[in-house]
Amino acid sequence: MHELQVTKRILDIALGHAEGHQVRRIAVIHLRIGALSDLEDEWLQRYFDYLSRGTLAEKARLAIERMPIVVRCTSCSRSFEVEKEALDAAVCPGCGGSRCQLVSGREYVVANMEVI
Repeated sequence: MHELQVTKRILDIALGHAEGHQVRRIAVIHLRIGALSDLEDEWLQRYFDYLSRGTLAEKARLAIERMPIVVRCTSCSRSFEVEKEALDAAVCPGCGGSRCQLVSGREYVVANMEVI
């Protein structure tokens, strides 16, 4: 159910950027969401449809791109992508180290918007 709070924030960001730029309507909001996020695309769109009624973003589509999980080796500082299932057993392809820090994979970002 936390999709509702996240969706409200996405709508606020979109409307804030549209304000003062002579935007008549927001058609598409492009989002980048990390692969570790448990946000569900369908629920984000449903909540967005509900929350955006009567705003410039009414009937806007959320275009969601899932971003890979990236970790950084604490031994050699090399960053590399990891599949969700292999995260706990990640091994650095550079030095073979197994101690890694999460760089990205949990984020959600409003990347851009298509407006009229």
